[in-house]
Amino acid sequence: MQQQTSNQATRRGPLAGVKVLEFAGIGPGPFCGMLLADMGAEVILLERAGGTFASQLFGGGRKAVANRGKQSLCIDLKHPDSKALVNRLIGQVDVLIEGYRPGVMERLGFGPADCLAVNPRLVYGRMTGWGQHGPLAQRAGHDANYAAISGALDTGRRHGGAPWAPPTLVGDMGGGGLLLAWGIACALFEAQRSGQGQVIDAAMCEGAALLAHGLFNLNAIGAWDGRCALDTSAPFYDVYPCADGEWLTVCPLEPQFYAAFVERLGLAGDPDFAGQQYDTARWPAQKARLTELFGTRERAYWLEVFADTDDCVWPVLSMDEAPQHPHNRARDSFVEVAGIVQPAPAPKLSRTPGQVQGEPPLQGEHSRAQLLALGLSPAEVDGLAAAGVIRCAG
Repeated sequence: MQQQTSNQATRRGPLAGVKVLEFAGIGPGPFCGMLLADMGAEVILLERAGGTFASQLFGGGRKAVANRGKQSLCIDLKHPDSKALVNRLIGQVDVLIEGYRPGVMERLGFGPADCLAVNPRLVYGRMTGWGQHGPLAQRAGHDANYAAISGALDTGRRHGGAPWAPPTLVGDMGGGGLLLAWGIACALFEAQRSGQGQVIDAAMCEGAALLAHGLFNLNAIGAWDGRCALDTSAPFYDVYPCADGEWLTVCPLEPQFYAAFVERLGLAGDPDFAGQQYDTARWPAQKARLTELFGTRERAYWLEVFADTDDCVWPVLSMDEAPQHPHNRARDSFVEVAGIVQPAPAPKLSRTPGQVQGEPPLQGEHSRAQLLALGLSPAEVDGLAAAGVIRCAG
């Protein structure tokens, strides 16, 4: 695992030279900004004094992983002198990211029409749960709500059990921030040819549905009906507890992997396992046998049994264990930034790889530098700080 702290002035990556203005928010918006920063974009985080709910939930300052590589500019958007300042910024950036409810940016005077009038090439990224229009557009919600409406959350249930999914992954991060980053990349590519910006309406509920496209495919052909190999009905696609309370994932879907799996466990001649792999009538008995068997020994024992095989048996690692796994260490899949172990930038590019461009900033840490770069004089910056328009860290 590497420790990464880069110089903000020497950004590297495929998006080096792209400038982004991110209106501070929570969840998918900051994640989108982090993805762009990891790939070399200069992301100016427009923060408001006092922080956001995100800073309360995830920690602020150097602990805010989603803010790594960004520069913090703290401006009071309600101050009458702030609009001209923000418009100067908008005129110099390539991308804007906001995650407010529909209509909020318009009321602040920074809606798409206002901003595109200032900068016609601007890619304007909007991140909401329900989208900019529709019956739910003005309603509150969170990750599981968006995943629920999309149909994706229901697929996360264990067979016969309650539906759930890992928190924030399906709606917020995958269906939200990741899809917004993809839309921004597409719009930036198109703007190079047309010279025109555009507005991206990214809705987490739609992104969550898109992530579940393969499951909708299975449903359409009648294969998502409680006898599907992927919904934990099958004994060969599930998790099993070991004697020490640790867990294994068991996923030998393909016939050749399943045959090797059964052979490795000494069950090839067992009557419960005789016959076809997809004989669903046998699945309950097979699952009971596997649960009993895996529960007799510790996880380390079973990992040794399945070492160097294609039986698709792997440990369920905790967030503390994952960075130490030999595979993750070999690929530098995790990095340490400001004392916090966190996932490294991904995916890996061969010629212009992304990297963590710097530590998460303190609120207002770059206010002075950013405004001086805009062309303001030191005296003007001091005046804005004294008037409460901006806040500078330290």
